[in-house]
Amino acid sequence: MIVSVLRQQVSMASAEATRERLEDTVEVTPEALLDTDRSTLREVGLSGQKATYVHNIAEAFLERGYSREHFEAESDAAVIDELTQIKGVGTWTAKMQLLFSLGRPDVFPVEDLGVRKGMRVVYGEDLERSRMAELAERWRPYRSYATLYLWHAVD
Repeated sequence: MIVSVLRQQVSMASAEATRERLEDTVEVTPEALLDTDRSTLREVGLSGQKATYVHNIAEAFLERGYSREHFEAESDAAVIDELTQIKGVGTWTAKMQLLFSLGRPDVFPVEDLGVRKGMRVVYGEDLERSRMAELAERWRPYRSYATLYLWHAVD
């Protein structure tokens, strides 16, 4: 979940460098992250806002007893609904959690810039999110795989 926050609105290279510095500095567990002050999080490359979001997520995971097992038992919609109640976690971040942490096969993040660029490559034009979602319906129940393809289409 923290990696998804690091990837919000930055390049993958920047997010990866920040992730490496974070992991070199602190154990990435809810307890350890809550014990890490904002200035330390800023020193490893998080913005002040992202440092706050990391603390919000760590606190929510501790207080609500969140775990991988907790979310594995829920539907995609329930996971998105639950995670987006945490300040700093939007639909995009929740969908990245579904894709990468939970390995869900049918996630289509129309909010993702890479997906939008991939759709432009495949369809030859910029598409509205509603049109992208409509076109992606034909890929059910494997839209996660289409998402991966679209990301690679722009590489």
